[in-house]
Amino acid sequence: MQTQTLERMESNVRTYSRSFPVVFTKAQNARLTDENGREYIDFLAGAGTLNYGHNNPHMKQAMIDYLSTDGVVHGLDMWTNAKRDYLETLEEVIFKPRGLDYKVHLPGPTGTNAVEAAIRLARVAKGRHNIVTFTNGFHGVTMGALATTGNRKFREATGGIPTQGASFLPYDGYMGEHTDTLDYFEKLLSDKSGGLDIPAGVIIETVQGEGGINVAGLEWLKRLEGICRAHDILLIIDDIQAGCGRTGKFFSFEHAGITPDIITNSKSLSGFGLPFAHVLMRPELDKWKPGQYNGTFRGFSLAMVTATAALKKYWTNDTFERDVQRKGRIVEERFQKLAALLTEHGMPATERGRGLMRGIDVVSGDIADKITSKAFEHGLVIETSGQDGEVVKCLCPLTISDDDLLEGLDILEMCVKAVVASE
Repeated sequence: MQTQTLERMESNVRTYSRSFPVVFTKAQNARLTDENGREYIDFLAGAGTLNYGHNNPHMKQAMIDYLSTDGVVHGLDMWTNAKRDYLETLEEVIFKPRGLDYKVHLPGPTGTNAVEAAIRLARVAKGRHNIVTFTNGFHGVTMGALATTGNRKFREATGGIPTQGASFLPYDGYMGEHTDTLDYFEKLLSDKSGGLDIPAGVIIETVQGEGGINVAGLEWLKRLEGICRAHDILLIIDDIQAGCGRTGKFFSFEHAGITPDIITNSKSLSGFGLPFAHVLMRPELDKWKPGQYNGTFRGFSLAMVTATAALKKYWTNDTFERDVQRKGRIVEERFQKLAALLTEHGMPATERGRGLMRGIDVVSGDIADKITSKAFEHGLVIETSGQDGEVVKCLCPLTISDDDLLEGLDILEMCVKAVVASE
């Protein structure tokens, strides 16, 4: 396998190619193929970017049809028919059935662009600087987003420049299952000597992906929304990884029945792996002046075309989300059995997640690495997350066939048993 040029020329910052050191040449739905013709089942799916699988035929055809007419590919923020179709479909298929009313900001192609725009918008709208964020949260690695990201690995990579403008509070469950961490938040807000500057906004993932598949309870999220309303604080939901159906609903916060003031989406928003992001805001929060937050690639029409196709194909009724929830229950049951197996052999483990965003916390990053490395040897691509990489994390395509899902879970079970036997 020819990897010499890649190893010689690509920066040391690369990560996934270290875990999966082969050259991939082809991909279809939940399967990757390397240049030697070996197939792998994909439980990574572009770190949640490929919820609808690799080379989804519906989106591919929509893109080919658009290109065949010489449609505008790059349009800055000019108006195009691709943008109009996307916004009309978003309103009709997603907003109206859920009783939502948002304006759409296209800030640039990535999730961190969306987070930067969201937290800056909150500051502009409220005239306050502070943003409350949570332990183990991940919101991006540009400076504003990084200030709201908990993991030291990313925060220490600034060359010593301090990150500013955010206050960290404990996420749901951080202090143990019997402690409601929002008591602390409310106490600080009511205490003028508590040291917390009244925030412009609170940014949160309802399920923390990079943080280790930590799941916020539905009642906890409802209470957080109530606290924000009571204190005139904007609630920002970072739905970049947990959104676009990953938890079994288009928006992950739908499970809790809450309505955020601002939402960020990216990753699977285009549906095809094309860079695309948006910020959704209540109309009265649209305080931007023309050009105040822009970006060259905020008019990537191909991503809008494939995003439109994804919404029309999968979200005009509840069939797809019910199927995601069904598959999620399959993974949940299998992960619970694997966690029990590990625990029985002196390796304490727990299963957690929502929908098809699930993980097994094996406590030890070394154990998790052994499991995922052995899985790759046997044809399964799966990664870890959490502060020490201690969570084996399933982000398979939502469109994965039952056969591929079960085969991937069988491979994982075999590898867990092998690691148990070797310890």
